[in-house]
Amino acid sequence: MENIDVEALISTYVIPWGINIVLALAIFYIGRLVVSAIVRVVGKLLNGRGMDEILVSFLSSILRWVLLLFVIIAALSQLGINTTSLVALLGAAGLAIGLSLQSSLSNFASGVMLIIFRPFTKGDFVEAGGATGVIDNISIFTTTMTSTDNKEIIVPNGAILSNNITNYSARPTRRVDMVFGISYDDDIRKAKQILEDIIAADDRVLAEPAPVIALGELADSSVNFLVRPWAKAEDYWDLLWDTTEAVKLKFDEAGISIPYPQMDVHMDKGDKD
Repeated sequence: MENIDVEALISTYVIPWGINIVLALAIFYIGRLVVSAIVRVVGKLLNGRGMDEILVSFLSSILRWVLLLFVIIAALSQLGINTTSLVALLGAAGLAIGLSLQSSLSNFASGVMLIIFRPFTKGDFVEAGGATGVIDNISIFTTTMTSTDNKEIIVPNGAILSNNITNYSARPTRRVDMVFGISYDDDIRKAKQILEDIIAADDRVLAEPAPVIALGELADSSVNFLVRPWAKAEDYWDLLWDTTEAVKLKFDEAGISIPYPQMDVHMDKGDKD
């Protein structure tokens, strides 16, 4: 076996490769710092122009990944890797992965559509994708909500865009729909007056549009009144709960009963021998 020239090996391979590896690591490390700085600056510029916070977060995330891709290619190029072939390979791999991850690409495309058309924004209370809650964030693939009982809900963007979206915060006012039933033996004029007094006494009820109080149905077991006042969106639930409680108390004081479903059964007794 021939003697190996260690010095030649070190000078020919170890030192050049060592320098290239160090430079590649330096490019990657410094590149990450530069990318973070650029993303922060762009985020501040977008926020300074009054753009939506979710849109800024979404665009910043895409910008970060695109710039990091260039940093990685630059680092690999320093190692002597043919980046042209690498890009072609990544393109082919990306196509193959894309075909196998169609649902993920659908979620990404849906995320872009949600950002562009903005059916809701951060802080809105919505019903979408089979979930109900307050919007926290829209990321590339998913949307994060917080439910009314403080649970974190993560919904794929594709599920949101492919179904109906109900945004309860889109309008400054909402109509509170309530139904109160009384017995057929009770005085409907008296009951209607009580309902009108309760609605008129609540400062949260808006004058315009005017509240509606009407006899809506002669049901099987009760005479049903429709009560539909308008209120600010933030007062919706408090008005609903307080009005329901007030109606029960006032009806009890006036001797007006709220019936429960019942059925009268008539039995036909045949002649007995």
